[in-house]
Amino acid sequence: MKKTKLGSQGLEVSRIGLGCMGMSDFYGSSEEKDSIRTIHQAIDNGVVFLDTADMYGPFENEKLVGRAIAGRRDGVILATKFGNVRDESGAFLGIRGDAAYVKKSCDASLQRLGVDHIDLYYQHRVDRSTPIEETVSAMADLVKAGKVRYLGLSEASPATIRRAQEIHPISALQTEYSLWTRDPENEILATVRELGIGFVAYSPLGRGILSGQIKSLEDLDENDTRRRHPRFTGENFAKNLELVDKVNEFAKARGATPAQIALAWLLAQGEDIVPIPGTRSTKRLLENIGATEVKLTAEDLAQLEAVFPLGVTAGDRYPDMSTVNG
Repeated sequence: MKKTKLGSQGLEVSRIGLGCMGMSDFYGSSEEKDSIRTIHQAIDNGVVFLDTADMYGPFENEKLVGRAIAGRRDGVILATKFGNVRDESGAFLGIRGDAAYVKKSCDASLQRLGVDHIDLYYQHRVDRSTPIEETVSAMADLVKAGKVRYLGLSEASPATIRRAQEIHPISALQTEYSLWTRDPENEILATVRELGIGFVAYSPLGRGILSGQIKSLEDLDENDTRRRHPRFTGENFAKNLELVDKVNEFAKARGATPAQIALAWLLAQGEDIVPIPGTRSTKRLLENIGATEVKLTAEDLAQLEAVFPLGVTAGDRYPDMSTVNG
């Protein structure tokens, strides 16, 4: 597995990472032993960039990741997040970025993960009621204290990114990006590249639809949150499945899987872009790793552009878009 740099401060990660969210939340039930096996398989194959957050579970995903990396801490780059507030029942209580909350959240994450430092600490969502300067100043204090190595933001607007960068260097911006979601190409990518900030692409398989494994809502668990997402409902879903069928055909003609094509497309967008596909399956993990061996030609990229041009996907990314691009 090749490595690449995120940002300009020295953070180096595997060319693709592993998103751990679905092991504990949102995408239906799972077995912890399978998830831990997948994390171990990832590390053994050089996928050492692990992504979690305090809100996943809630709180349970950090504990799971902590158990999985026990005895292997030195071999992983560990990223987690704060800012989306949930209680033990899972209820969403809003977004916070005030200094006291930042520091309290970090200490709690360190304890759950069972580590003495976090490699990359993100603000998960921007708190519009707290100046970004306050939030990032508190995060910078965590760096000074040795609790955090590098700082990141998630779903932040260009203006917010610029203000944050003036307080402390930002190493990574994490935002949804895939063939299915090309919004960052409008302005975000140019901004982070100008500022020397790496880009971490979450949901690089379009919340699973680009894997070719989702043909209908019946393929999703009853408690899977995607059932409530606009892109997975009604006419939007039907239109989006037609787009995915074209990617399936493209992949078959090249001896690859749709997921590998989707990830290879992202990798081709630049060395500064690191996708973090999530999976609970070792089979899917190895399939995703195989994307690093898929080389798309300029003609291939042009054909994918014709199939999935910017803005073609039907429906909003979330049922409530008010909490993104803060």
